[in-house]
Amino acid sequence: MPSAVRAALGPTNTGKTHYALTRMMAHATGIIGFPLRLLARENYERLVKAKGARFVALITGEEKIIPHGAKWFSCTVEAMPLDRKVEFIAVDEIQLAADPDRGHVFTDRLLNARGTVETLFLGAETIRPLLKHLIPNIEIDTRTRLSSLVHTGATKLSKLPPRSAIVAFSMAEVYTLAEVIRRRRGGCAVIMGQLSPRTRNAQVELYQNREVDYLVATDAIGMGLNMDVDHVALAQLSKFDGTTPRPLFPQEIAQIAGRAGRGMRDGTFGTTADAPPLSETLANTIEQHRFEPIKRLSWRNSKLDFTNPRSLLASLTLSPPQKGLVSGRIASDVTTLESLILDPDIQKAARGREATALLWDVCQIPDFRKLGDDSHARLCAKLYMHLLQDGTIPPNWMDGHLKGLDKPEGDIDTLMQRLTGVRVCAYVASRSEWSRHSNTWQKRTREVEDRLSDALHERLTARFVDRRAATLLRRLDDANDQPLLSAVTQDGTVVVEGHDIGKIEGFTLNMGPLEETERALVLRAGRRALQQEIPRRIKQLANAPDSELALDYHSGVLTWNGVALGRLTSGERLLHPKIRLFHGEFADTQQRNHVESRLLSFTQNVITQEFQPLYALQSASETHPVLRGIVHRLIEDGGITPPLAADYALPYPDRRTIKQHGIIIGQFALFMPALLRPQVLHFRALLSHIHSGHSNVLPPTPVGRISCPWNDVAGRPGWVRAGDIGLRLDIAERRLHELQRLSAHKACVAPKELSSWFGIRAAQLPETLKALGVRHLPPATLEKHQFGPATPLLLLPPRPQRRHPAKKRPDQAKPIMRVDSPFAALAALNISSRHPEPKKKNHRKRQT
Repeated sequence: MPSAVRAALGPTNTGKTHYALTRMMAHATGIIGFPLRLLARENYERLVKAKGARFVALITGEEKIIPHGAKWFSCTVEAMPLDRKVEFIAVDEIQLAADPDRGHVFTDRLLNARGTVETLFLGAETIRPLLKHLIPNIEIDTRTRLSSLVHTGATKLSKLPPRSAIVAFSMAEVYTLAEVIRRRRGGCAVIMGQLSPRTRNAQVELYQNREVDYLVATDAIGMGLNMDVDHVALAQLSKFDGTTPRPLFPQEIAQIAGRAGRGMRDGTFGTTADAPPLSETLANTIEQHRFEPIKRLSWRNSKLDFTNPRSLLASLTLSPPQKGLVSGRIASDVTTLESLILDPDIQKAARGREATALLWDVCQIPDFRKLGDDSHARLCAKLYMHLLQDGTIPPNWMDGHLKGLDKPEGDIDTLMQRLTGVRVCAYVASRSEWSRHSNTWQKRTREVEDRLSDALHERLTARFVDRRAATLLRRLDDANDQPLLSAVTQDGTVVVEGHDIGKIEGFTLNMGPLEETERALVLRAGRRALQQEIPRRIKQLANAPDSELALDYHSGVLTWNGVALGRLTSGERLLHPKIRLFHGEFADTQQRNHVESRLLSFTQNVITQEFQPLYALQSASETHPVLRGIVHRLIEDGGITPPLAADYALPYPDRRTIKQHGIIIGQFALFMPALLRPQVLHFRALLSHIHSGHSNVLPPTPVGRISCPWNDVAGRPGWVRAGDIGLRLDIAERRLHELQRLSAHKACVAPKELSSWFGIRAAQLPETLKALGVRHLPPATLEKHQFGPATPLLLLPPRPQRRHPAKKRPDQAKPIMRVDSPFAALAALNISSRHPEPKKKNHRKRQT
């Protein structure tokens, strides 16, 4: 009874593979061929679960697991052991017989591979006419898709829904897209045909376990890789087919798009990134699964002539025997054969049928490395000579190659290149007739491949997956305003859904160096996580003692337990600054106001403490009316205020009362010596600096100095200019008073220690005295013909009062005057009142 030949045709997601495996397991023995090593491995594992490892075999170019007594074989199409007689044979994706590169292998299986009981071909409807033409008695079963496939148009990468697969056709484009997805959506799994099964399975597990919601892949996912994909987005609509770039065929787009919506779940497809939208006609064609039928299949002669290498090459290039078959592209095994035939050593050695058959076997070693040079041909030539002369591959050859490849360090491209070298070694090791220790080398190559595969998976995950961002994004999208699982540790680390997202310092979440898109995501999660923590900290700050707060007198920055919260800014009055908070994760303005209020209260406490002598005068002014105006002026100006003419005209009892309360009416200013301590003076300078609108750090004044270069203290309160020298106000007032007392009635010699009084050099005294308005005669210098002691520095009594006071010299020290003070205007009024303009006389004409 002749075996039945059947075909199950239909689009993706019709259950064809499941049907074929079920049919095979219904027979005593069977072989099924898949287009990819990954698929062969995946379905091998499914068969093992169903029938047990003792009865299931795996045969690919690089792997052979053949238990004694194996009944069911999962293979790649090229590795199908057709010399075995089995009841059932199946070939998946039979429409690939039209592929110009590998199609001749599928065509050969279509024409020649038969099970003793049943033969089954799985594929697309496009191959139906040729199947009927080439196999007239074939039974074709049409299968319909279990779910619908809907076109959704073009979508931006950032708008793609979760559980999407983005498909590109080059490694460079896959890397670029994966990097974009990592930055914007937290990461993705990466699937490429070059990956080893172990790496591919680890990446698929990453996606299937929902550690990431996106998958970036090449068209390898179009060949039966089943994953929970809801949407397929094509990032490119063209590919390089081995010779030239070309647009994708509609059936190719459909094969890839069909990965969306598995089982009874509907799927969607469209374009993304730089790919243009699909036309309406093309989209409808894919949705309805209506494509033009395949018209030709690739073919290559499988009945080879092994008389000699040239006869072999001639038999490989025979023309197709019937209509519907065409010659495909020249495959790499034929190219290698053509190259080796030209080698003089090969020409001498490859004589006879056995030597020629062995040469062909060696030429069929796949060029996994694809280096683009003659290295693969040289490798095959070397192996051929070893096999021909020694009958085996030398152990040191395998050992040397594997040692050179067994290096798990390096980047993604380096590891993938090493894995291609391991695949060559695995293919050689799988040929048991080529090595006396085939099983040992197969085990060794699997170990090396596993180590490199694990390292490659780690590199891919490290580069293209941000588990923290992926988890946070998923929870934020799915939480529906439910609280996230979050906590804040004792050191301020914020943990959300098991991931550290940053550290809360004060009220600011510091997240470290992050990209802008990731920063926005982490900040969003952090604010959700801190919804309870921020109010708790505000309450803690409100109840905190002032000892936990601090104010920097150089920068005006306010800190809480060492963490900066804000800084002082200009207020309406000098001693009443405002607070500007630094950035914080506050939910609303009310929370900010609570923090500002506490910091403002602390600031006023500091000001009150530092200016305590001044504020103490407020109660005294209630019982001494003469103090009221002066105390008010001092508080308005921060303890140092310019003198008015009315201050010098006060009666002696009032001046004595003022002095008893610690206020000095000096020539340059009204001030309180108790407020001229270095710390208070610097704080007063900071407040003045801030009140003037400055925000830069105020450099410190030299501690303990009574004089400084004027440029170092210009604009600071509490300093008087004396030429190029700045004198501390209390020193200038006291020393000037003493000098005036010494020279009140007659000239006198200046004290020897006069320069030390002002903290300056002796050479600077004349200029300083002149600037202070002290009359003096500079010391004389003796000429050569003069003898005796030189005339010392003399202090002169003040000039007699003139009727009209002389005009002040521009270099004479002036009273300290704040131009923005309201008392500056009052001082101007006092000066004008002391010198009224003369009245004009009204001369009336005499009457005659």
